[in-house]
Amino acid sequence: MGTLAAVSVRRAQAADMDALVDLLHLLFTLEADFAFEATRQRRGLAMMLAANNAVILIAEAENRVIGMCSGQLTIATAEGGPALLVEDVVVNEAWQGQGVGRQLMQALGKWARSRNIERLQLLADRNNQAALEFYNKLGWQSTELICLRQRLPLQTT
Repeated sequence: MGTLAAVSVRRAQAADMDALVDLLHLLFTLEADFAFEATRQRRGLAMMLAANNAVILIAEAENRVIGMCSGQLTIATAEGGPALLVEDVVVNEAWQGQGVGRQLMQALGKWARSRNIERLQLLADRNNQAALEFYNKLGWQSTELICLRQRLPLQTT
């Protein structure tokens, strides 16, 4: 472990893929709704890295990736413009509680503001108390909305 001053945040690159997949493995052990499948996560990360409407930011210290956050643009009719859906936020366990997550989220907010985005939104596991406290400390507010999802079968041609 080091100090926050030794942590830098930058945009992820393809060369960071293995570290990103490892961080998602850690994240998905905390979330009941998702199962880790390295092939799927690698495919999703590659799509985000290539997309103009998405960003993956990483925190680095001691010459290694110690955290990440990602987001992608959506169109919000309530806002009359773009919003940013925060997709993944995770910090290596040895670095948690040292401000790395805050630094990542601030950088993500700066990225969003540079694109005139006024609202960020995210989904959090209702049973992950540490994550909920983290977001609360950063000024995030819960809403009356709940997440619903439906899986569609893949079409074969």
